[in-house]
Amino acid sequence: MQLTIGIVRRGFSSGGGAEAYLKRLAAAVAETGHQVSLFTAAEWPAEEWNFGPIVRLRSTSAVGFADELEKVSRANCDVLLSLERVWRCDVYRAGDGVHRAWLERRSQIAGPLQKLSRLFNRKHSATLSLEESLFAKAGAGRVIANSRMVKEEIVRIYGYPADKIDVVYNGLPLETMQRDELDRAKTRETFGLSHDDVVVLFAGSGWERKGLRFAIDAMERQDARMKFLVAGRGEPRKFSSARVQFLGVVREMPSLYHAADIFLLPTVYDPFSNACLEALAAGRPVITTRANGFSEIIENGRHGTIVDDARDIEALGAALQLWSDPARRAQARLDNLALAARFDISANVAQTLQILTQIAARAARNIDL
Repeated sequence: MQLTIGIVRRGFSSGGGAEAYLKRLAAAVAETGHQVSLFTAAEWPAEEWNFGPIVRLRSTSAVGFADELEKVSRANCDVLLSLERVWRCDVYRAGDGVHRAWLERRSQIAGPLQKLSRLFNRKHSATLSLEESLFAKAGAGRVIANSRMVKEEIVRIYGYPADKIDVVYNGLPLETMQRDELDRAKTRETFGLSHDDVVVLFAGSGWERKGLRFAIDAMERQDARMKFLVAGRGEPRKFSSARVQFLGVVREMPSLYHAADIFLLPTVYDPFSNACLEALAAGRPVITTRANGFSEIIENGRHGTIVDDARDIEALGAALQLWSDPARRAQARLDNLALAARFDISANVAQTLQILTQIAARAARNIDL
């Protein structure tokens, strides 16, 4: 039976991980003989979608987009998968986690003025309204979470049925992460790093959420041979530290992972960090927190270090010292490459496609009855 699967993604970013994932999923759907329709906003380029029809919605705000989606005919869709918070859909992929859970964690590290300003933030209110519609009011027929942590948060905060949530971990196109020692040496030379430097890498945007200030505090206590690189979009002027080399947005990230020795992400909240998975696939030990869904797939002390609290600077410093040992890193490299092999993007796509086709087939049977 040929199915038509509608996928919802509001915005477009040329380097966005969600967009790249969506296109891989659409390609897999098309390869199995099904059709895909994309529900998106005006900015999605036509040349970035050759898998089926595009339904363009005009509204640019989150609530406006969700309202407009409600009015659009979905008669030709057997199942609607949303990567955005909307009012209703057959399947919601909670790739951004649970916004209320993030706000809970954020309040623990925020100052009084930050807490007050966020109280009247319309963006947060809109996000929470859409999230409540999906979970508390069962607007989502089924949910795909990218970690057990996110699944447990949805159940705990909103009372959504646990048996309607599938955990499907993120995946990577692993072949894109392969680099050799010559590439490592060239990249280190580009950034003025010597062969003997122990290079610590932090990567990602949204520096407050990802705990950059805690990473800097931990690095300030290390000796001079340990160098700290920060890649991603942010505001360096907010951080006064001579220990940090801010690189901005780096297009050739695989080479940067291989140039580094340790990956550090003391995140306050992360549903499942793709950057950590990329570092794992490069064979680097990962230091992160239990507030990162990625921590569920690694063994503490073997593939990296899991810290209970991002604010525990002593624990972060101890982890940096632990992984400064070259022999320990060499063993972790072998273990990490073996573990990463289980998280190729093809596994994620296959699991997701199976869920979608099962739901569509079930709906078709109900219509026939």
